[in-house]
Amino acid sequence: MKKLLVVVDMQNDFISGSLGSPQARAILPAVKAKIESGKRGGDSVVFTRDTHGADYLDTQEGKLLPVPHCIAGTQGHEITSELDTGGCAVVDKPAFGSAELAALAAEGDYGEIELCGLCTDICVVSNALILKARLPETPIRVDARCCAGVTEESHRAALLTMKMCQVLITE
Repeated sequence: MKKLLVVVDMQNDFISGSLGSPQARAILPAVKAKIESGKRGGDSVVFTRDTHGADYLDTQEGKLLPVPHCIAGTQGHEITSELDTGGCAVVDKPAFGSAELAALAAEGDYGEIELCGLCTDICVVSNALILKARLPETPIRVDARCCAGVTEESHRAALLTMKMCQVLITE
């Protein structure tokens, strides 16, 4: 069975930059181990990157979250150097969820799709639900040990939301 591992937004701005957190830094070793294990096992791995332009503060998201982050071409936009992206696809997404990621997953005929990364309560949940909508018969799994939310409360709420939508949660 072919498996796809989706590593969501493990970018400098979400780990140590403008929206960084201790929780995001804490999951790095587990995410790194998951990627390495997946690659050794022959899984496909794709990374997503939250991607904004210099006009971020003029966008709807920028008006609701007025903290410039993940601006294309900046260090904050890059995936942390602690993770090996070699041989992996990278999907730049201008919104929380990505239709492009769902199309890539649909083309791959995967038996299972697993997600990990940041932030559980924004981009992980968005992508998990888009993938579930696009591929309703494909098991979609989220490894809670390899995710961090904006707060622990919102992390748990997102996990419950995904579970209610038949996304499998590994804890």
